Amino acid sequence: MSVESLQRIFSPDAVAIVGFGKEDSGHGQTVLKHLIGGGFSGRIHPVHPDADAVLGCRAFKSIRDMPDAVDLALIDAPPFTVPELIALCAEKGVGGVVLLPHSSRRAEKAVFRADTHNVLRKSGLRVIGSDCPGIISPLYKLNAGLSSRMPAAGKMAFLSQSGAISEAILDFAVKEHIGFSYFINTGTMLDVDFADFIDYLGSEPEVGSIVMYMENLSRIRSFMSAARAVSRVKPIIVLKSGRSEEGAAAAVTHTGSLTSEDAVYDAAFKRAGIVRVKTFAELFDCTAFIGRRTGPKGSGLAIVTNAGGPGIMAVDALLDYGVSPASLSPETIEKLDAVLPPGWSRSNPLDILDDATPERYKRAVDILVHAKEVDGLLIMQVPYAPAQPAGTAHILSAFLKDLSFPVFTAWLGGKDADAGRVIFNRSGIPVFDSPERAVRAFIDLYHYRRNIEALQQVPRKLPDRLDFDRRTARRIVDAGLARKGGLLDEIEAKRLLAAYGIPVNLPVQVSDAEAAVCIAEKIGYPVVLKIVSSDIAHKSDMGGVVLDIRRPEAVRAAYKQIRGIAAGNNPSPRVGVSVQKMLPRGEFELMAGARKDANFGPVLLFGLGGTLAEILKDRCVGLPPLNRLLARRMIEETKVYRLLGGYRNRHALDIVQLESFLIRLSHLVIDFPEIREVEINPLAVDNGRVVVADARAVVALPETESPFHLVISPYPNQYEEEVEIEGVGRLTLRPIRPEDAPLLEEMFNALSSESVYYRFFNIIKRLPPAMLARYTQIDYDREIAIVAIAPSPEGGEKMLGVSRIMTEGNRKSAEFAVVVADQWQGKGIGAALLKRCLAFAREKRFKTVWAIVLPGNTKMLAMAEKMGFDIKQHRGSREYELKLDLDGC
Repeated sequence: MSVESLQRIFSPDAVAIVGFGKEDSGHGQTVLKHLIGGGFSGRIHPVHPDADAVLGCRAFKSIRDMPDAVDLALIDAPPFTVPELIALCAEKGVGGVVLLPHSSRRAEKAVFRADTHNVLRKSGLRVIGSDCPGIISPLYKLNAGLSSRMPAAGKMAFLSQSGAISEAILDFAVKEHIGFSYFINTGTMLDVDFADFIDYLGSEPEVGSIVMYMENLSRIRSFMSAARAVSRVKPIIVLKSGRSEEGAAAAVTHTGSLTSEDAVYDAAFKRAGIVRVKTFAELFDCTAFIGRRTGPKGSGLAIVTNAGGPGIMAVDALLDYGVSPASLSPETIEKLDAVLPPGWSRSNPLDILDDATPERYKRAVDILVHAKEVDGLLIMQVPYAPAQPAGTAHILSAFLKDLSFPVFTAWLGGKDADAGRVIFNRSGIPVFDSPERAVRAFIDLYHYRRNIEALQQVPRKLPDRLDFDRRTARRIVDAGLARKGGLLDEIEAKRLLAAYGIPVNLPVQVSDAEAAVCIAEKIGYPVVLKIVSSDIAHKSDMGGVVLDIRRPEAVRAAYKQIRGIAAGNNPSPRVGVSVQKMLPRGEFELMAGARKDANFGPVLLFGLGGTLAEILKDRCVGLPPLNRLLARRMIEETKVYRLLGGYRNRHALDIVQLESFLIRLSHLVIDFPEIREVEINPLAVDNGRVVVADARAVVALPETESPFHLVISPYPNQYEEEVEIEGVGRLTLRPIRPEDAPLLEEMFNALSSESVYYRFFNIIKRLPPAMLARYTQIDYDREIAIVAIAPSPEGGEKMLGVSRIMTEGNRKSAEFAVVVADQWQGKGIGAALLKRCLAFAREKRFKTVWAIVLPGNTKMLAMAEKMGFDIKQHRGSREYELKLDLDGC
């Protein structure tokens, strides 16, 4: 996208309004009044067919007649005229367009969308809308729309697909003294969509947080890329409507019925570091506190109250989210004993008695915000006769407003509590009218912190090597594609999983009863006999599974039974019988699988299995690609996880092996977009390890090739290669992985202070965890880092250098950087790495790459000169700017 275009839209010097009818019908007059009334100081050009001036502003007959460059055009016109008007705007050099709502038939709008898309492709102009009620930028006093309200200036950006929701939020914001940097109605997102807005707002220093009301998503991969990049530095909150299963399309496959569209959105938002709220009230609450307070480091909430009942209600609300209140340490209780009267509760929640004065509140709060075991604080007051709602709020707000510690307040009651709420609001301290709402706000902030930690944590490597037999997997998938329905029978499905190193209980297909007995005696009793057919999805439903067979005569009887069922239900010659080892029946079974979601592509599932899977619905949804950290999060979010660590006489499960299982399944659906569904149920637990007891899969011709069927860019294997560098030897050049963080840290720690200074323009003693995660967890859709890896003399691997390309907000230019370990500098490693990064930049169609280099960094300057960079001093400073035009080379 072009950030410059959106910059011109939101901070324009000149605005044109196209929407005046012959009798001043349309929205033009309304928008013009709001622009003038909001205090916009730029030039305003009404385009009116009959008037020379409108509300004191000179009018023009046509867009062509406007005398100067226009940054923003607001258009309210019949749909059939819009393509021509946009073409005129592009011809005139307009920065961007907002398409206001216009009353017209749906059929007309459908034709208009197609025609407008064609014009936009040719012009490159950016359009917000259609049916957009307008945009507001309080920082620039720009009220370009239909709402008469102009909110206060602030650090929050708000996006909405609903004009009604926008009006409600605006009204609420005025009441609660909430300010905005941008207030944007997206309309139908004909062109500019959520991904574009997030990219733009993420680069704006005036934006501290982004709040969105969402009804649907387009360009989901771009959305995920933008949100994952921005949520690291700015909180993003989403209210997504249509949460019920009735509101989403029914899944057509069996595995699909084990999840819902809403569960997939939940997984996507978590993966992107987004806080999801589920009600209008919660969105209001989030709007009130997000961006004002830092996220709690943990879930330890302390509760201070002047009444026992509300404290119990707050604890109940916490427990509803699976969180227990903070356990106060003896040291904290001792300090509280010194400042509180003898009758206080001496536990959390802290009941500091109904006669609590403002000073007593302050003394207790001062101790709790410094207690190591307390991660957040909820302060409540009930308007008993001795209570002083306004006085307590005044003293606490003065004490708390400059603290970064997460504090929430709940002033209970009606009119008596209002004065206290006003004081907290004006001080920027979140205040609520019930314990439950305050606790939910704490939990939302805690989940946001956890989501960001997930983005910043460094996953460990698996102890086992991830080797895949893609050739065998390809043969199995192609065989399924060749038949109607694409169903793989159990043997095929298990062989497909085994090709990716997933442990399976592999069946053996037999041709007669005696062969079944022979196989049973070879693998050992007890055994299982099953029907085998690529036309039968669920064998047990038709009696096609016989378990726990322990004698030869029972094998023969089972074989005869299954053949009889097959003959009666499906006389196809492709029906057969298989024999496999009977796995021990544990006290619980697991399930795993994958299905292709219509919007999000491959979706992974894990949870409780067996016949109870569809009833209890204990499962977690994740998106590929996975690493160990993400796989562990999937496992931990299920209720059955509590059993996996061992319970009473039950053995603990090898969680690392289960992580490996999910990661391998993730790789399978990444490599084969043909996989529409994989169902593994049950996933048996045998001696602390998981093994596939039953499986089925469905394949179909894909709409797109790998990796474009994914909404999160996977590791780009195509950039891996082995090279021979003179004086160094054979190296592996490949994209950096999240698991490379220890290698990067080791290389950084060995760098000389001079090399560190040349790279960072500062002396950094160590790479902080967040920076280490940022440098190793790459969004391969918008940037790349290529590393040089050599075998370590002590065994394992050693990183010799790294080069990276980091795109800017406009997605046209990118900054590059190169650093090579001191002992390997001057040997060509840096040039080899940078060449591969430049190939990536060309593939992504970046126009230029650049870097700022200190004058003493002669090796970098020499390398850049050899590679054809333009080198000049940077804006009169001592530093040099290196720039390469990728269009011209």
